[in-house]
Amino acid sequence: MDYREEYLKWCTDKYFDAQTRAELEGIRGDEAEILDRFYCRLEFGTGGLRGVIGAGTNRMNIYTVRQATQGLANYILSQGGGDKGVAIAYDSRIMSPEFGQEAALCLNANGIKTYIFESLRPTPELSFAVRELGCISGIVITASHNPREYNGYKVYWEDGAQITPPHDKNILAEVKRVTEFSQVKTMDREAACAAGLYHVIGREIDDKYMAELKKQSIHPEIIQAVAKDIKIVYTPLHGTGNLPVRRVLKELGFENVYVVPKQEQPDGNFPTVSYPNPESPKAFELALELAKKVDADIVLATDPDADRLGVYAKDSVSGEYVSFTGNMSGMLIAEYILREKKAVGALPENAALVETIVTTDMAKAIAQAYGVKLIEVLTGFKYIGEQIKLFEQQGTYEYVFGLEESYGCLAGTYARDKDACVAVMMLCEVASWCKSRGMTLWDAMVDLYQTYGYYKEGLETMTLKGMDGAAQIQSMMERMRSNPPKNLGEYEVLAVRDYKEDTRKDLKSGEIMKTGLPSSNVLYYELSNHAWCCVRPSGTEPKIKFYFGVVGESMEDSKDKLEALNKAMIEYARQ
Repeated sequence: MDYREEYLKWCTDKYFDAQTRAELEGIRGDEAEILDRFYCRLEFGTGGLRGVIGAGTNRMNIYTVRQATQGLANYILSQGGGDKGVAIAYDSRIMSPEFGQEAALCLNANGIKTYIFESLRPTPELSFAVRELGCISGIVITASHNPREYNGYKVYWEDGAQITPPHDKNILAEVKRVTEFSQVKTMDREAACAAGLYHVIGREIDDKYMAELKKQSIHPEIIQAVAKDIKIVYTPLHGTGNLPVRRVLKELGFENVYVVPKQEQPDGNFPTVSYPNPESPKAFELALELAKKVDADIVLATDPDADRLGVYAKDSVSGEYVSFTGNMSGMLIAEYILREKKAVGALPENAALVETIVTTDMAKAIAQAYGVKLIEVLTGFKYIGEQIKLFEQQGTYEYVFGLEESYGCLAGTYARDKDACVAVMMLCEVASWCKSRGMTLWDAMVDLYQTYGYYKEGLETMTLKGMDGAAQIQSMMERMRSNPPKNLGEYEVLAVRDYKEDTRKDLKSGEIMKTGLPSSNVLYYELSNHAWCCVRPSGTEPKIKFYFGVVGESMEDSKDKLEALNKAMIEYARQ
């Protein structure tokens, strides 16, 4: 069936509700729009779905959500997990509650129990709930930090992490087999409740989750000592973080927490910020206004599903607020945990720090200084969560902290996904430690640079939308794979890792080794002078991403080196 036939079917088939059919009638004659909505089926990737909300096979709607859920249901039943059930959470985005409900009722119609939160909750709490309730799987309805027109659907397995091999590919295969909507089951909510399949969860899980967060605090006495003095500005960016973040800070004793009033309430339209991403300076405009008004020590923002944290802190020299990358805030927390746990005798002998391959190399230097194992995994926090499971199964290491460059980290093992709530808590404890010594967080960051080196990282993203975009991205990757550079600017390429082929080729000796990590369409260039760059297509968006890392003699030196490497890599990629 071609895209026009599929479009006409959606316009006329009574399986689709009147609102859907009316929306599609409204684009009749707009061939470009019809093509974009129907030229393909919204891809279920290794993590789930993400796309623009609307009617069509290439959109997020109740029908594509049901279709994906039917595939998940088929796999769960094949694993004998129907009685264990599935936990479901959703964020503040448009259609999130509806998509969560549709997923639950599809699972129920397949005889699978569901545990759905009574209202919006952070993604990391879903990760916690999966294990707490003994579920076989979990679903979060969220598009994370994407613009307002997007929504998404992420799948978790019984270890509490997003799906990894072999489950990701097996679920993907089951979803692909659901080719007709006639294969999709659903049922009425009242009938599902009567059958004991549909369960609502809430406060009891919140309380247990909150208790686990507070266990991560190392020095609650330091917080108590400065609780009346330290000032925190926080914005949930209209998302799920408002209640849990404020609650944990209050229960730890912080007295001066100022929430940005215009961004406090959940709202999927994100009326004050078009791009609710804590990596974006625009997302901080209102928070910084409030920070200057109250003379805040630290300024924090969480994304809509509260798994990423953005940070600003005051420079004690200039008095200005300075932004922190995810690498910077992650290193502050990691070094604090290692240092203070070692000081109180709580650092395990077999402690491990876990990071993704595109995260700062400062982690290597810090881990070495504390005699801690540093383990690198592929991009995606699910691989960090997987390591926690493997440590427990194999008895090899004890996880102490994990982070990725994209503003995500996790202290503790209560969850298996990045958690902005615990990141807020830990960073506020670090800020309290600094405050008790007459320092700011920025002063502490400068100390890290002076101790370990001026590491600096960057990210360049190319967006290539539409049918041609995916082909262009694929062509670019194939060209770089077959024609590796010998130099990138002033840097010599020492080795190339091809994670798709599971190879690491030393360009000096010609020796080829295995990477030891799962297959992934990623190229990584090891460069001279401890620099590196990495290229990977996004798994959820029509983008190709270029990551860079350097270490310099000063902040200015590392900035200059990063800019030069960025320019050289992009020029090579566009050849």
